[in-house]
Amino acid sequence: MTKNNDLVQWTEKFSCGIKLIDEQHKGLVDLVNEMFNHATGNKVQERDYFNRVIQETVNYVKTHFATEEKIMIATKFEGYAEHKKEHESFIRAVVENIRDFESGKRLTLSSFSRFLKEWVLSHIALMDKQYFDYFKKIATRKADGRLSISSEDIK
Repeated sequence: MTKNNDLVQWTEKFSCGIKLIDEQHKGLVDLVNEMFNHATGNKVQERDYFNRVIQETVNYVKTHFATEEKIMIATKFEGYAEHKKEHESFIRAVVENIRDFESGKRLTLSSFSRFLKEWVLSHIALMDKQYFDYFKKIATRKADGRLSISSEDIK
């Protein structure tokens, strides 16, 4: 559910039509909003929150990237190598931002969540859009209207 103070609002324009990917993207948006809503300006509170959730956030992102990459490989998506490089670049940027936050540099929870928002939204809108279009071409539409990538679709 979207609150008025959320940084990002999920819209259907972010949807690829594949339930697992859409659910994971919604989860990323929720993580960004949760982090943003914990930006109080109180350094002690923010550091405590950050230390509790950052590993969970990193693991979630890695799981999502692995899901996308697995589907890309299985479907022989031609943009896989470039997409994987983008994922690796993002992980490096997140690790760098985590180090900055932990070392007390000027990075704040608010600026970190804004960094995540910009990356997630631009990645979905630009990079992920490429495989959305590809998946939609090869996917099977189920009776409920959802798209499915199955072994039959990958042949």
